[in-house]
Amino acid sequence: MAGPEQETVSSVAATTPAPTAPVVLPKTSDSETLLKIRHSMSHVMAMAVQKLFPKAQVTIGPWTESGFYYDFDNPEPFTEADLKAIKKEMGKIIGRKLPLERIEVSRDEAERRIKAQNEPYKLEILERLVEPITLYTLGEQWWDLCAGPHVANTSELNPKAFELESVAGAYWRGDETKAQLQRIYGTAWETADQLSEHRRRKEEALRRDHRRLGKDLDLFSIEDEAGAGLVFWHPRGARMRLLIEDFWRQAHFEGDYELLYTPHVADISLWKTSGHLDFYAESMFGPMQVDERQYQLKPMNCPFHVLTYASKLRSYRELPIRWAELGTVYRYERPGVMHGLMRVRGFTQDDAHVFCLPEQISDEILRILNLTERILSTFDFSNYEINLSTKPDKAIGEDAVWDLATKGLIEALERKGWNYKIDEGGGAFYGPKIDLKIEDAIGRMWQCSTIQLDFNLPERFELDYIAADGSKQRPIMIHRAIFGSLERFFGIMTENYAGDFPFWLAPEQIRLLPVTDEVLGYAEELQNQLKAAGIRASIDRSGDRLGKLIRTGEQMKIPVLAVIGAKEAEQGAASLRSRRDGDLGVITRELLVTTAQSANQERLASLCFADSGSIGE
Repeated sequence: MAGPEQETVSSVAATTPAPTAPVVLPKTSDSETLLKIRHSMSHVMAMAVQKLFPKAQVTIGPWTESGFYYDFDNPEPFTEADLKAIKKEMGKIIGRKLPLERIEVSRDEAERRIKAQNEPYKLEILERLVEPITLYTLGEQWWDLCAGPHVANTSELNPKAFELESVAGAYWRGDETKAQLQRIYGTAWETADQLSEHRRRKEEALRRDHRRLGKDLDLFSIEDEAGAGLVFWHPRGARMRLLIEDFWRQAHFEGDYELLYTPHVADISLWKTSGHLDFYAESMFGPMQVDERQYQLKPMNCPFHVLTYASKLRSYRELPIRWAELGTVYRYERPGVMHGLMRVRGFTQDDAHVFCLPEQISDEILRILNLTERILSTFDFSNYEINLSTKPDKAIGEDAVWDLATKGLIEALERKGWNYKIDEGGGAFYGPKIDLKIEDAIGRMWQCSTIQLDFNLPERFELDYIAADGSKQRPIMIHRAIFGSLERFFGIMTENYAGDFPFWLAPEQIRLLPVTDEVLGYAEELQNQLKAAGIRASIDRSGDRLGKLIRTGEQMKIPVLAVIGAKEAEQGAASLRSRRDGDLGVITRELLVTTAQSANQERLASLCFADSGSIGE
């Protein structure tokens, strides 16, 4: 039975369990034991650092979902050799079986202790704390301001189940105008087996890194000359993007959406009306002066859809109205947070907005869930984690409207049969929402799809419709994005497939490998026939030996390699090798074309041949 349960949902069937890893690696937020271990390990690390580097000043040291970190102000940069020394010292501290004790002190006492240690960062932290002030001691030699929790004694920490992983720069309080600190990242687990599995997954994630694959497969780049966070789509990546966009558009037309195209800029007054200048200015690029008016690059598509709705008088008979757009937006991201395609400054959102009647909420949300499932499952994402966020303490709109909207979201999830978690008070100030995370091939969860009800923009722009009784009423506005952004989804998808894309999506589907120059003419005929059928085929004209031709094709992760020798040319065929299915044998050119064409139409991962088209030895 569906409901607010903490489970991952499979799109194939709500009861289908997600694949389990050989060793379970819980998140910190899901394990009280790991939370204590990692929080305690961060203190052990800080103590070790300050013993080995007496001039180092500590700042903050929280846990993360897979480990912990601490930020330090140290005169010299930490090296790999330093990390090894720190880890060794941490092992000694753990072996001393030191107690971790919680102490409550007054603000004055805390200030006295901090000044005695000459720790200015701790004084800033203290200013924001509310009494009672708590600190944790680590034996008699070290302490820090902390709310806990921690293990009772370092003997509870496994010296064979932790690792120091890296050093990175970090600004104090995340402010680029403040001091740059050094952040040491670490991980800690209950068992050595968990640490080994964590390492394995990190290595696998590195192998799948979309930035490396994007370069190796010539899909995209980010050019410094143009500016940080701006994506250049190369021909191979652009082909894939077009395929994704075409499928997205087709799915939306079949889902009774209409498409919009809206400008990239608008008069600054629009962003004042929408509230973005009040609440989002730090993430917006500066205005442009044009013809005595100021224009602003759009960070969102929403106000443009709202203006389109407001362009004429609407009747209740028109609702619901469903509009979608692949709209490129621009947001200022700090230099330290940009990461390949995952965090950029210019990106394309697959935005959609539904304007509907209150009684239509449940049906419309269910339609969105069905469309979301269809689109994500096409790219082999079938396991989801769903969160429902409800009304926060500070919110606009009447309670009755919030209740109606929240019930509509719950009803749709129940009708869909998907389990979900409730995040009480986690909604935006302008409406409740559903967030959907997708699980990739190595068990990572990615925030992707969002369904958000909005009571704010209809009010700000005074949207209305003529109701059945002739009165003017506010429509319900639903924001929705399935990919989130094309760029980020492309990065996630690339890592999920490890660059080994399914046949229908691959930028180069079939590479023809002529063994000799004598068969080149036949290869060209076959290529033209494939291309005429909409199949992305190429010829390797390098003249290399067959073994190298095959290795090169495999390095580029071409789904199908077609070897053409004198025998194949004589028979009007090709000898096929599939990345997914191995040796497919000698296949007639006619069957190759029709099968590949069918695979594209049905969006298949590989070619499926009937027996009747193969040529025996």
